[in-house]
Amino acid sequence: MAVPHATDIRNHWYWRPGWGIGSRFYTWHITFDGQPEVEKLADQYRSLLSSQPSLDVIPNRWLHLTMQGIGFVQEVATDDVDAIVAAATDRCSRLSPFKLTIGTPHVNPESIQIAVDPIEPVRQLRVAIRAAIADVWGQDRVPEAAEPYNPHLSLAYTNTDGPAAPLVEALSTAPKISADALITSCQLIVLNRDEGMYVWEPYATVELGS
Repeated sequence: MAVPHATDIRNHWYWRPGWGIGSRFYTWHITFDGQPEVEKLADQYRSLLSSQPSLDVIPNRWLHLTMQGIGFVQEVATDDVDAIVAAATDRCSRLSPFKLTIGTPHVNPESIQIAVDPIEPVRQLRVAIRAAIADVWGQDRVPEAAEPYNPHLSLAYTNTDGPAAPLVEALSTAPKISADALITSCQLIVLNRDEGMYVWEPYATVELGS
């Protein structure tokens, strides 16, 4: 089923609560290093998206699928983070690696997104990560709501407010391509957005089915 395009866009880069220059945040992502089909797909859209002044296009090294936050570095004890990683390592070892198909992009109010298919393995992985956090902090302290959660890969972020029509029109000329990715792990990263892009340092990787 096709995902509807947004009718308006808004600047993604406003400062959300707690964020500012120098902020660092622990969060779980699926990253796409070593996934050549995904990088090829992003490359094929890059020239089209880069021609749109309302977009900041994501470099291949920062492509990701957002999973689950833990909290700001200054607010979370390192011992707790390490305990969460240990719990996640155990829980994720019980899950099997899975393949994702990444297809046609659409305009979201704050980004150009591509839905992934199937979504159920991603949801199961996120449930395992959230359960690992609950193992350490208790169910009532798991950050972020369980729903709504819509797994997706972003190709670009919007940097202004305005109508979405120019972006919808641009995407209508894009080739219909897809990419497959084999997901064998999930990464805990230390995220920042100091330079107008989400970038990170890796903290830990947990393997699926290990």
